[in-house]
Amino acid sequence: MKFTFTEKKMEPSENLRAYVEKKAGKIDRLFKNESEAFVTFSTERGRFLVELTIKNNGMFFRAHELTSDMYASVDSAVATIERQIRKNKTRLAKRLREGVEREVEAIPTTADDEAEPEEFQVIRRKHFAIKPMSAEEAILQMNLLEHEFFVFKDSEADEAFSVVYRRKQGGYGVISDDVE
Repeated sequence: MKFTFTEKKMEPSENLRAYVEKKAGKIDRLFKNESEAFVTFSTERGRFLVELTIKNNGMFFRAHELTSDMYASVDSAVATIERQIRKNKTRLAKRLREGVEREVEAIPTTADDEAEPEEFQVIRRKHFAIKPMSAEEAILQMNLLEHEFFVFKDSEADEAFSVVYRRKQGGYGVISDDVE
């Protein structure tokens, strides 16, 4: 497993980094392919926050834990991701395949409603691999990432580009392009 560490408002010890590599490295045995782990250490009001994101074959698993002990935060985050993987492993195993690249642009929101379209600025760009999956799997992935929407290729609709989103009234919605 490849690790990327980020620190905010603190400098973790080498022992802590080795502990994370040992604990999170055990997750790698649950996957067939090599994984990437992104670990962020920070402090908030005297408590320790660990954000752990595991990327494997285009799927992301994310957990964040805030406790009074950094090692306990690491343990909780790893345990949360292991639960996510075990809970969804059979669903995910069927659909993990190679995908195609996609690009998502952030749409800025402004408090000034009278802004001219020329004033819009793209603040952030993200590039993702879009994998064919069912709407159910896309909802699962959206929930794992704790996002409000998720873009995917719908394997049940001739790989049409689709978006699943969480509705304010409860439940989920799907938006698809018109493929004909």
